[in-house]
Amino acid sequence: MQNSMRVAGKEIQSHVNIFVFIFVLFIMGIIFGAVIVNSMNFVQKQDLFFYLKQFFEQNISMNGTSKATLWKDSILYHLKYMLLLFLLGISVIGMPIITVLLFIKGLVVGFSVGFLVNQMGWYGLLISSAAIAPQNLLIIPVYLIAGSLALIFSLTLCKQLFIRRVHQPILKGFVRYSAFFGALMLILIVASTIEVFFSNTILDYVVKWIYH
Repeated sequence: MQNSMRVAGKEIQSHVNIFVFIFVLFIMGIIFGAVIVNSMNFVQKQDLFFYLKQFFEQNISMNGTSKATLWKDSILYHLKYMLLLFLLGISVIGMPIITVLLFIKGLVVGFSVGFLVNQMGWYGLLISSAAIAPQNLLIIPVYLIAGSLALIFSLTLCKQLFIRRVHQPILKGFVRYSAFFGALMLILIVASTIEVFFSNTILDYVVKWIYH
């Protein structure tokens, strides 16, 4: 166990530039998402806000979907996304797609928070804090780490295929790669639990307080 942790630590240190690249890419996505909000015209913002307001009002008036169903849907979503990153990591051609997926993740977060704050001011910030922030404190780091690991493994495969002098034990690396993704998925299950049983409950109270 200690040897595995030591190897993992060395692996992270030797690829710190990839982790930095992924982090910067995600931040750029957030900024780009906020820029898109500011570039929308008044009619577009009003149309989108109308649908958002309808969603909030329906959320108040209806009993809502079962918490267990929402929890399963959330876990299934994360499982599909992580499986996609995992498969892209073991394919040589997956590197550009990984970067695009993580950029889009940042863009969605930036657009969501930016739009709510732009349209609702402090109320929008309050809704973002209740609905987006709690689970994303876990989700965002997990996806950034998963994307970085997928890029690192894909680069390792490329070196094996195209640089004959590089010979690394791929099987051991694959087992370690799979174990990391398994551990990250467990963290996402915790994040899904927070999202469904904590964030959604707080969001219900906040929306009722705003619209009543």
